[in-house]
Amino acid sequence: MQQDLMVTKRDGRREQLDLEKIHRVVIWAADGLDAVSPSEVELKAHLQFFDGMKTADIHETLIKSAADLISEQAPDYQYLAARLAIFHLRKRAFGKFEPPRLYDHVVRMVEDKRYDQHLLSDYSEAEWDQLNSYLDHNRDMNFSYAAVKQLEGKYLVQNRVTGEVFESPQILYMLVAACLFSGYPKETRLGYVKRFYDACSEFKLSLPTPIMAGVRTPTRQFSSCVLIECGDSLDSINATASAIVKYVSQRAGIGINAGRIRAIGSPIRNGEAFHTGCIPFYKHFQTAVKSCSQGGVRGGAATLFYPIWHLEVESLLVLKNNRGVEENRVRHIDYGVQINKLMYTRLIKGGDITLFSPHEVPGLYDAFFADQDEFERLYLKYEQDDSIRKKTIKAVELFGLLAAERAQTGRIYIQNVDHCNTHSPFDPAVAPVKQSNLCLEIALPTKPLNDVNDPDGEIALCTLSAFNLGALENLDELENLSDLIVRALDSLLDYQDYPIPAAKHATMNRRTLGVGVTNFAYYLAKNGVKYSDGSANGLVHRTFEAIQYYLLKASNALAKELGACPKFNETTYAKGLLPIDTYKREVDEFCEEPLHYFWETLREDIREFGLRNSTLTALMPCETSSQITNSTNGIEPPRGFVSVKASKDGVMKQVVPEYSELKDQYELLWDIPNNNGYLQLVGIMQKFVDQAISANTNYDPSKFPGEKVPMKLLLQDLLSAYKNGVKTLYYHNTRDGAKDQHDDMGCEGGACKL
Repeated sequence: MQQDLMVTKRDGRREQLDLEKIHRVVIWAADGLDAVSPSEVELKAHLQFFDGMKTADIHETLIKSAADLISEQAPDYQYLAARLAIFHLRKRAFGKFEPPRLYDHVVRMVEDKRYDQHLLSDYSEAEWDQLNSYLDHNRDMNFSYAAVKQLEGKYLVQNRVTGEVFESPQILYMLVAACLFSGYPKETRLGYVKRFYDACSEFKLSLPTPIMAGVRTPTRQFSSCVLIECGDSLDSINATASAIVKYVSQRAGIGINAGRIRAIGSPIRNGEAFHTGCIPFYKHFQTAVKSCSQGGVRGGAATLFYPIWHLEVESLLVLKNNRGVEENRVRHIDYGVQINKLMYTRLIKGGDITLFSPHEVPGLYDAFFADQDEFERLYLKYEQDDSIRKKTIKAVELFGLLAAERAQTGRIYIQNVDHCNTHSPFDPAVAPVKQSNLCLEIALPTKPLNDVNDPDGEIALCTLSAFNLGALENLDELENLSDLIVRALDSLLDYQDYPIPAAKHATMNRRTLGVGVTNFAYYLAKNGVKYSDGSANGLVHRTFEAIQYYLLKASNALAKELGACPKFNETTYAKGLLPIDTYKREVDEFCEEPLHYFWETLREDIREFGLRNSTLTALMPCETSSQITNSTNGIEPPRGFVSVKASKDGVMKQVVPEYSELKDQYELLWDIPNNNGYLQLVGIMQKFVDQAISANTNYDPSKFPGEKVPMKLLLQDLLSAYKNGVKTLYYHNTRDGAKDQHDDMGCEGGACKL
């Protein structure tokens, strides 16, 4: 009889199986939820009891049963499964459901070297008890199932070898807050810790993976993005590879600018040998990127940038595709192709693009970023110089190859380098932006390293976070949230370690931050507007105006307290310019929304006191962190009302926020007829965003004759993005199951205009 069976508890003790105890836990998890059935969870679990069965196994079976029931018809099973998972998690971490006193927990974790010892030296026991009183462990019940699995998989401090977990989500949030404000005066810091804890645990602020996983541990590197520029020398190439290894091992995504490397066949040592070209060195970088797995938190990844006019571009564009052999492919990193107005103009006018090796055309590579007029002057001059090695290709053929490879792999990205410098927080004459990062939202100055300790090199780091737009009641809330996030991230810059001097110098001098948004699709749905028809344009203008305004205001206030960043003089803000002065005026053609904030007053305050941070905004994908706040990804439309995401823990289902109430308001990705409305919204955002935006283009071949997306459309979308002032394009998404084929086409006629 089942009543006579014994079960094995987590601590090894045995006790009699109590079916009623199991039932009570499921009833507890279902309390207050709509359209969920505890008995359905228990039935679906098909529990097969046997003597000595572990209570942990029983619990895991119930969790999986509840998770399998998540659907559009019964979305609240994602919360029932989450509560069961939280119950299980706390039992694993603490041996009981009730979390321990915070001070006792911190002492134990510091002794075990899992938490940074400064937590005990910076805060007194009385302060820890005060922070303990701020903790609201009931907020653990607001997570979705996908969130709990992400917390378990990536964020909670654990032993990744044994699978032991040592903390709960609310403790994570409180300790991140305590670390970030530990340097504040004792009379004010607990207030900041509480405000920041509340903002994060109530999902108003979304923190990125490196901060969630790392702050409070002895590993002190929390920048999400690292930009490393490579020079055209062996010393620089080796220093770049070394820097990549150091940062990949510490959870950062990498951007590599390898555009200076000379082309194959270039003479070396007065013709004693000839250069092997880019591909062997790209392979060297790929090996560096893949050398560390980042401790199971995230895999090493990088995007490598080069100009479209590089002499080897035809070979470089195909590096990721499945054709070819290992010798001429470098498939395990992504690529960013750099373009400017002159290149697009050649496309539109049916002209040619001339390819050069950067080292053979003095001044051209630097002017490509720093001075568009000078670039055009030099480019035309070198085209006429017969003594310079070059190759000419029809612009439509080169852009066609780019678009086809982008479509086939999905991961050939675009950087419009002129927009990155003409609509930039940096003065391109002294601090040009020459690359972006893995996710195409960071746009910061870099300088090549000649060795790992090069004092003149500049590795750019960006520390990220996001506002959860769906959690805002009104835009006025952004003032308090901006103050909190700017203070927290700015403190992080001083709190973290820097394994390479070039990264520390750049960060301390520029103090760059990148605050973005998540849950944008839900924000549009709850406001009754769409991506595709222009109805969201005014709302998006008002929202991103408020975001940039309040972040600038917060950084200006911090500059009054702590001083402006040392290289504030290298920003356009120092010249009195704001993003509203330098955006592409074509945005005004589809968005007539006026400005609503006190920009002229802010301009004068910035002139007088400066900014603590050279940059403040960047729109990142939020692929993982959005699951924690139960948000739709970044600025992207959802592919379905229920998203299914695979992880090492199995398949996780997540339902869009307020599905039952708003299902008719959401616009799903593949229901959107084309990219036009989305690219307009990105252009409106870019008007205010001082760095760049992870923006995607999406295509459903089934909507086109012969299931082929016309090449003309692919090129028109590149031109539309450029015309709207968009700095970068990230993924090219093709609907699954559809053929990925494209017609050839010319770009003649009036279809494409800048």
